[in-house]
Amino acid sequence: MSIPEIAKLGYVALVTSDLEKSLVFFKEVLGLEETEVLDGVHYLRAWGDFEHHSLSLEQGERGYVRHIGWRTKGKEDVLAFKDLLVSKGLEVESIAPWTTPGIGEAIRFKVPSGHTFELYYDVKKPQVQEHRRSVLKNQTYKAWAKGISPRRFDHVNLHTSEDWQQTYQFFQEVLGFKLREYLKKDHSDQILAGWMSVTPLVHDVALVTRDKEEIPTKARLHHISYWVDDSQDVLRAADICKEHNLPICGPGKHSISQALYLYVTDPGSGCTVEIFTGGYLIFEPDWEPVAWNESERAFGNTYWGDSISKKEIVKHTIEA
Repeated sequence: MSIPEIAKLGYVALVTSDLEKSLVFFKEVLGLEETEVLDGVHYLRAWGDFEHHSLSLEQGERGYVRHIGWRTKGKEDVLAFKDLLVSKGLEVESIAPWTTPGIGEAIRFKVPSGHTFELYYDVKKPQVQEHRRSVLKNQTYKAWAKGISPRRFDHVNLHTSEDWQQTYQFFQEVLGFKLREYLKKDHSDQILAGWMSVTPLVHDVALVTRDKEEIPTKARLHHISYWVDDSQDVLRAADICKEHNLPICGPGKHSISQALYLYVTDPGSGCTVEIFTGGYLIFEPDWEPVAWNESERAFGNTYWGDSISKKEIVKHTIEA
């Protein structure tokens, strides 16, 4: 029997305490396209995303993440993962096909970090209205319609206070993520942060372990990330955010991942969004994870850029 595999990051289901503010932020400032509104839930995607949505937004009493969706490599992988997870003692919820618009049969479960993941394969890729459709057959929407206009959904950054060994072991051995770079304690094997992927990206998910005293709940979302094509797009994003009177962190360059970044927070949900470009891809089958020591943390986070305000935004998370 083949081992089930995850193909890519799919979407984040986000609850916001102020839906109106969040819709302005994600649709007008960030520039995401709305594919559908159903039962008060808004489904959004970037102009280069192909699936039904990469973000859903709904009103709630507070800002938090319901779950994070991942698409598997094959339809059979969904049930194979269910069997595997149950054999590991996890509770797995089966979700009927199309319960979530655009998403077929799915399963949901909590990973050891405390975050809820959803796995699915079948998807719908809705057609675009003629006036927004790109003339390029390999592109969904016309680019640069409004706001920052990122091309695609890129990664999520998660924080947890749960046991680091169990968490990283689960992500790698059960879910199949490959550790690309990691931050460890000086003179210790303890991992403080790991950048992991199932694709050639440096990371589809970053996982940061925190002390229980540092975060109010054990599972947190630090940020979601959307990809733009080049460094000029990041600078343009900074101008757009300042024009909307939104505080930003960056632009800057990470040493870990070698990517250019800008952080800005949705005023409705409290969710931080990273505008992201650059970096490198990993095609080597024998890649050895790059280790950074805790004493190199500041340099690893920022090669150059707004490192002072980044200290504040790093502390900011929402419940996941």
